[in-house]
Amino acid sequence: MGKLVLSQNLSLDGVVEDPTGEEGFKRGGWFNEAGGTGLEQWAKIEFAEASGADALLLGRRSHTWFATRWATRPGEWADRLRAVPKYVVCSALDDTEWVNSVALTGDPVAEVAQLKKEVAGDIVVYASRQLAQTLMEHDLVDELRLMVFPSVLGAGERLFGELTDSKQFRLVSVRPVGELLAHLVYEVARE
Repeated sequence: MGKLVLSQNLSLDGVVEDPTGEEGFKRGGWFNEAGGTGLEQWAKIEFAEASGADALLLGRRSHTWFATRWATRPGEWADRLRAVPKYVVCSALDDTEWVNSVALTGDPVAEVAQLKKEVAGDIVVYASRQLAQTLMEHDLVDELRLMVFPSVLGAGERLFGELTDSKQFRLVSVRPVGELLAHLVYEVARE
């Protein structure tokens, strides 16, 4: 059975919206502004995570965002992202956009539950806030890998919205990344 991992960059107050400043959010661009010297170490952690992933799971908008940046980029990291199977929760998918991408067009909860049965290792979810919230709501998430950036934005879309039930996690690891960032890993506390 696969392990579903939410891997997210977020501000201290949980904002995940517009990290690169390309979406027009007035508080966007916090990724580069707050990342400081830790971005080189951040890249090493993210590359290692991609290298260990057995699949990626993305929402449609996140898939498009990553595809436009990684589909033709040279280098070992880009090669890995092209090679790993990518599953996209959407109604239709242009399979020429990014190789090894498959559309999950049915009920997202049922599709992802089935995917967890079929993939033996880590299924990593990058970005995809709405998808992440749905997966959390339906108890499909097994682990959180959070890269926390030292900004309080005070507004913006947050990773965790309202849930019908509270969720409990166990801390697995905490490590500083550069002088400013923190990488937190939590696993779901299941009985």
